[in-house]
Amino acid sequence: MDAAASRPAVVIDNGTGYTKMGFAGNVEPCFIIPTVVAVNESFLNQSKGSGKGNWQAQHSAGVMADLDFFIGEEALARSRSSSTYNLSYPIHHGQVDNWDAMERFWQQCIFNYLRCDPEDHYFLLTESPLTAPENREYTGEIMFETFNVPGLYIAVQPVLALAAGYTTSKCEMTGVVVDIGDGATHVVPVADGYVIGSSIKSIPIAGKDVTLFIQQLMRERGEHIPPEDSFEVARKVKETYCYTSSDIVKEFNKHDKEPSKYIKQWRGIKPKTGAPYSCDIGYERFLGPEVFFNPEIYSSEFTTSLPAVIDKCIQSAPIDTRRALYKNIVLSGGSTMFKDFHRRLQRDLKKIVDTRVLASDARLGGEVKSQPVEVNVVSHPIQRYAVWFGGSVLSSTPEFYAACHTKAEYEEYGASICRTNPVFKGMY
Repeated sequence: MDAAASRPAVVIDNGTGYTKMGFAGNVEPCFIIPTVVAVNESFLNQSKGSGKGNWQAQHSAGVMADLDFFIGEEALARSRSSSTYNLSYPIHHGQVDNWDAMERFWQQCIFNYLRCDPEDHYFLLTESPLTAPENREYTGEIMFETFNVPGLYIAVQPVLALAAGYTTSKCEMTGVVVDIGDGATHVVPVADGYVIGSSIKSIPIAGKDVTLFIQQLMRERGEHIPPEDSFEVARKVKETYCYTSSDIVKEFNKHDKEPSKYIKQWRGIKPKTGAPYSCDIGYERFLGPEVFFNPEIYSSEFTTSLPAVIDKCIQSAPIDTRRALYKNIVLSGGSTMFKDFHRRLQRDLKKIVDTRVLASDARLGGEVKSQPVEVNVVSHPIQRYAVWFGGSVLSSTPEFYAACHTKAEYEEYGASICRTNPVFKGMY
């Protein structure tokens, strides 16, 4: 066993909105930061404009450009305070689409946040279930070439979320993961640790859309929020005050009957003048999360509710896995954290399933009674970073080191080895 294997692995879960990072064996990540990079444009322009002859200026500008970038909250703060910084979001809808920015992002994660030497630790990185194999090659290249890591494992996010979801001693690796992050929503069926790729469903509504919808509702009502602050305020309102209602009409009535009980106040400070301001938060408290159950209130293009998508997903899976899938629906991602979200999801899904069972019984003329289908949505306190936690659990098992691709293998066979990562069930 090499020296790196005796140290805890580094676990980094890069999401569209937020990156969670830390060390294997911990219950929660050390850092959760926005997945964003701010690069100082003036250095880039300097290096571009320095001409061919002046290679020294070009080189030093290149080095400075390497140093002069920030990630996470720092990046957002820089871009607010100075116009020379340009923001770049390396991941869109779960896929990396700017590899330069991604490499810089990882560099800061490893050296400035985790403060570790990448040559001393095995790495577990995560990817979206619909990632192309070429992307795994790019990731492998960066990790082995730039950071010289001794071993790498690229795990599929929903499988890790499932590994995080079990509460019993028996590891249940069959289930449906409903992963709602900031930029992507995936419904992914997993049987025995393997993703049923043909049944994956993705939804074009995620956490960021809830924020945009809340922003729109508050703007339409005429709340006085400084425009440059309105997205941030909407995001904080979402995270602090939103909840899932069981019946939207009843909620409207409750709000109208006792406004003082349900309407909250938001107080902020205008970034430019420092003057305080306040605004009301009303219906958007329950209308925000409602976009998952009645998407037509937000979008005219996409109108299928999340429970209906989950049902379609399970119905398209192999017939012998369906009962097990309905029984273990695991939530993952920050946008599943709304109060009572799991209850509403379970109730609406149960309605769809029961209606189908009744219809099929009626078709058979009542001679055969179908067995009722058990629907169970699992909610647990760590679902916000379930993917990271699952990675932390799996990468602290001895099987993890055996499943990793090593630097030696990479040097012998090249980046194509990173295309496949064996499923290991270190929990059985």
